[in-house]
Amino acid sequence: MVFTLVGGASLCGVAALVLLIISTATDYWMQYRYSGNAANQGLWRFCINRRCHAHTLTVAFWDATRAFMLLSVLSCFTGVLLGLTASKRARSRRVKTGRITLLLSGFLALLALSIYTGMTISYFGRRYIDWRFSWSFILGWISVILALAAGVLQVCAYQRSVSEATPVSVSDS
Repeated sequence: MVFTLVGGASLCGVAALVLLIISTATDYWMQYRYSGNAANQGLWRFCINRRCHAHTLTVAFWDATRAFMLLSVLSCFTGVLLGLTASKRARSRRVKTGRITLLLSGFLALLALSIYTGMTISYFGRRYIDWRFSWSFILGWISVILALAAGVLQVCAYQRSVSEATPVSVSDS
């Protein structure tokens, strides 16, 4: 049962890592209409009629979102790597560190996406009538769930291994 939990944690962690990388790198966090043209934007650039340009404005919420997403990717990579290279014991130090970094990854991505959501609604909601969050943004939220699930599964694996390792003594009183 312990190895099933660790395997599930590794699977969730790898899926979270892939989705975090895709979400952070792509340009479809938001779609809108700009002067009648289809436009979309990501963390690094915006595109109007499939012509992409780097963000020229330095906006604090974009910088914060970028920083937290990159830290989340690094943390998730570390957690997955530690989980996959851990020895076959669920109580090893690598698994313990891996679960902490996976939980941290989920919370960092949660923080990044929350900042982006709040600022986008208050800023772009007033500027553009026809706008919506897009698939890169949604993949980010799915990766939050997967990273947190991976960390929780590793916590459960550790708790299970501790309870299996400790023999229960029955006294005859």
